[in-house]
Amino acid sequence: MGYRTLLREHRPLLAIAFLAMFSSSLGQSFFIGLFQAPISEHFGLSVGQFGTGYAVVTLTAGFFMLRFGPTIDWISPRRFAVTVLLLLACGIALLTLSPWWWLGILGLGIVRLCGQGMLSHLGNTLAAREFTQLRGRAMGLVSLGIPLGEAALPPLVAVTLLWLSWQQFWWLFALVIALPWAWLLIKAPWPNAPGIKPTQRDSQGPKPFRERHFWQLLPLLMSLPITMTGLFIYQAQLTEALDSSLTVYALALTGMGFAKLPGALLGGRWVDRLGPVRLARLYLLPYAIAMVIALMLGGHLSVWALMVGGGLAMGAQELVASGLLIKLWGAEHLGRVRSALSASMVFSTGIAPAVLGVLLGAGVSFEVILAGMLAFIIVGWLLAQPVLRVAHSND
Repeated sequence: MGYRTLLREHRPLLAIAFLAMFSSSLGQSFFIGLFQAPISEHFGLSVGQFGTGYAVVTLTAGFFMLRFGPTIDWISPRRFAVTVLLLLACGIALLTLSPWWWLGILGLGIVRLCGQGMLSHLGNTLAAREFTQLRGRAMGLVSLGIPLGEAALPPLVAVTLLWLSWQQFWWLFALVIALPWAWLLIKAPWPNAPGIKPTQRDSQGPKPFRERHFWQLLPLLMSLPITMTGLFIYQAQLTEALDSSLTVYALALTGMGFAKLPGALLGGRWVDRLGPVRLARLYLLPYAIAMVIALMLGGHLSVWALMVGGGLAMGAQELVASGLLIKLWGAEHLGRVRSALSASMVFSTGIAPAVLGVLLGAGVSFEVILAGMLAFIIVGWLLAQPVLRVAHSND
């Protein structure tokens, strides 16, 4: 069964998960970054104050992910979606309508939690849990929702803001997303709740942060989002160190978006054929090679290599992560373990820019930072090998 058959036979469920991933764009860093200047101006915040507020709400959202993310293991997915969407609407209302900065920042935090956190959690969990034989292909199709948002929304925002205010764009986009959600919530067949009570899960379910395997696997799965966040945030320092330009970087970002497509679609096929364990040993290789090219050659080529190599790896990241978590802890506990992983990534990607900022402020060159990123990837790969052997033995 290929992608065409999968779409024909499981269209409603794939549509739900895909829309969840695309709707998560509202809380993704790339989308909020498009409105950083008008939001700061509206609330009278400096760039530093906005950045501090953004970091605080991002870290807080990570704690809430730990608390509420596992509920998808026992409550109805439809109920989970309705709750998240209603909270998202409240967050948008606070962000766009509040005259007080602290209430607007609270709204931003809710948008981050429900968008980047809960909606992507819903999409990934449904695709990984509800499909068994074709899990990789299903996750590959669903994961395309995020690169679609990354490719389509920035130019759409740039054009639309010529006629609308930033608040009006948010309302319009929320309304456009609400229409297909309303149809799916009313008409589409949704999977049933697993039906396991939280009290039973508290005594029987896994506790990821108390398990050695989780901590051994974490550096491998976090190395890509942490290092890519650094490249996104400090793009000016990156291009200067590599003797390139921000114009080339902007074009390479488009290349990254296109590279995610084969990363997701081919990655989905390879997960089904080879298994997530084998792919986990290989999926970071294009990104690691790009790091070596950047360190040895520099120039415009290295910027393109980093973005395209990172895009290929990012396209396969969620397929590998969810596949490994299911191999090690089972699909029935996926919500709990994914919540722990998502929260860890939120914490680390929130702290990483601050750490890199301190290093750059202390005079550390970006070439040294790139070398450190490559070392981080290698160490994470080595630490994960014992866990990958255990996961392979579960096949």
